[in-house]
Amino acid sequence: MTLDEFKELAQPERLSAQLKSLWYDGKGNWARAHAEVDQLSDKSSAWVHAYLHRKEGDVWNADYWYSKAGKVWSNNF
Repeated sequence: MTLDEFKELAQPERLSAQLKSLWYDGKGNWARAHAEVDQLSDKSSAWVHAYLHRKEGDVWNADYWYSKAGKVWSNNF
């Protein structure tokens, strides 16, 4: 699936929880995006969770989730 195809999906049913989360975030529904990964404990979900909290400006919470994902966030991207 290309990025354009991903963006054009009408419904995200067949996507993984992590991709659903990013899809909802891309559609402007942060709360639903967060709900998709909030109860999951795997590293991929933690990474998406970290991104969502960084996006909302909750740096402390984002750092916690980056740690859970085994990642380090840098604003030098």
